[in-house]
Amino acid sequence: MAGKVVHIEVPSADVDRAVGFYSGVFGWEIGPSAMEEFDYRMFQTAEDAGGAVMGSESPGSGFVVYLDTADIDASIAKVREHGGTAEDKRGVATHGWFAPCTDTEGNKFSLWQSDRNAA
Repeated sequence: MAGKVVHIEVPSADVDRAVGFYSGVFGWEIGPSAMEEFDYRMFQTAEDAGGAVMGSESPGSGFVVYLDTADIDASIAKVREHGGTAEDKRGVATHGWFAPCTDTEGNKFSLWQSDRNAA
């Protein structure tokens, strides 16, 4: 079903503190940073879902939620057609495509399409 939550990002001013909080509250096993450019520590909550705790200049702005789609191009068009905004898709090499969006009420989310061939 389209729209399943498959990934969340937790914007944090103090990544170590946030990791301690979420691993303590939920038992998430959060790994070391997966990115060289910035602190992005990933965890898995189910076989097909997980997220990351990340450093951010906008901590407290709420989770960034990624919603699954089988056809990101069609979903981008639908977001725009129904009054939301959607940026063009961006690739995450060997993982898939994402597109940051905003709904008609100003809520931010991202679309996600898995694709091992993504650039």
